[in-house]
Amino acid sequence: MVFMDAKDRKIEQLERLVAEQAAKIEKLVQRVDQLERKLAKARKDSSNSSKPPSSDIVKKPKDQGGGRRKGKRKRGGQKGHPKHERPPFLPDELDGAWDYTLSKCPDCGGKLDPSDKAPKVVQQVEIVEKPIRIDEHRGLAYWCSVCQKIHYAPFPPEVDKGQLLGPRLTILVAYMKGVCHCSFSTIRRFFRDVLKIQISRGQLAKTIAKVTESMKFAYAELVAALPSQPYVRSDETGHKENGKRFWTWCFRTDLFTLFWIDRSRGSQVLYEVLGADFDGVLGCDYFSAYRKYMGELDLRVQFCLAHLIRDMKYLTTLSDKPTQAYGKRLLDTIREMFHTLHRRDELTERTVERRLAAARETILAQATKRVPASREAQNMANRFRKHGDAFFEFITTPGIDPTNNLAEQAIRFVVLDRKVTQGTRSEKGRAWSECIWTAIATCEQTGRDLMQFLQESLFAHWQGLPPPSLLPATH
Repeated sequence: MVFMDAKDRKIEQLERLVAEQAAKIEKLVQRVDQLERKLAKARKDSSNSSKPPSSDIVKKPKDQGGGRRKGKRKRGGQKGHPKHERPPFLPDELDGAWDYTLSKCPDCGGKLDPSDKAPKVVQQVEIVEKPIRIDEHRGLAYWCSVCQKIHYAPFPPEVDKGQLLGPRLTILVAYMKGVCHCSFSTIRRFFRDVLKIQISRGQLAKTIAKVTESMKFAYAELVAALPSQPYVRSDETGHKENGKRFWTWCFRTDLFTLFWIDRSRGSQVLYEVLGADFDGVLGCDYFSAYRKYMGELDLRVQFCLAHLIRDMKYLTTLSDKPTQAYGKRLLDTIREMFHTLHRRDELTERTVERRLAAARETILAQATKRVPASREAQNMANRFRKHGDAFFEFITTPGIDPTNNLAEQAIRFVVLDRKVTQGTRSEKGRAWSECIWTAIATCEQTGRDLMQFLQESLFAHWQGLPPPSLLPATH
């Protein structure tokens, strides 16, 4: 009997030990799972998430196969591609022309006769030794015996309002500041070393304020036109202003691109800019502000498939095998859809519509059936259950892009400017940034000469004439 009691106690001790070990193993498994999730998040880059390429800390590993990979192009011009050459200047564009002659043969010293062949020509561009002109404008004084006071002859508007800098030099400052990402210190050095002119930061700030004021009408016109556009692509990026967080919103339509700076990244910005009656299609990523705006207005939305694909790729990096398989399955189905998109020009319109519709149904079915229990997989499935159709609006609506790449490309310039200039400093700086970024992107989009637009805006503002518009003439 004593022997049985000892045996029972031994069994009980072993069972307790097994239970303790099982509990420890469970905790360790959970800990490993947590660490693997953290590691997967830490390894996120621009290829498997919405992070920008600039956030990739470590370069991707090089190909270990050795040598150049099959199919990869060599650097430089490609065989069979047309040669791109700058067209020569026209005769009326030349400021001078010189003919160089030979008095004898450079090889044998013999007599030379003129040839009918065209001369060898080199067209060279050079800046003049003094690239500016300094004029003095004098408003002559007159005495009025009736008023008993002095009157001065008025200056032309471009002199009176331009003061130290003339119209073209004012536009050059704006171009350097807005397009070339130059700081006021850099512009001051350019004036000092190249133009031989001393100018203060305060004078440069006043110059920028003049250009900002001249563009306000064109900017406000685009703000007013935005809610009526049938298709608006949107994206946003953050920056600092005196340590406070601000957001630059980009709205790109088929006619123009508009930038809007706000303290908020929430849906109230969409209400303020697009309005509560917006009836077009909104192209965007899966950010919560867009989903809220979409749900409250019952709006048609095209969520970016590029962002979706990156999130699917992230699933394949997780340690959970079923989740990996789920992510790979989704990637395979969406790859088939893009295969059809890339062959759009080779297929009939009816065939493209039929294949895309079938691909959509396949993707929706794969995303919502046999979903693994992991949080990441369930989140992906819920995304499709709630907003699945919003990822495929481009199939049934002509002119809609499956990705939000155009808005992301437009906002890339802003990101570069933010990194160089460290963001805005004041309300005036915000107004300048909104106007100049909008003008730069819209002129680039429509093929318009930016310098000409800036000059027309400034002249119209100074002379009290109707300001130019950034909207295309056919609008």
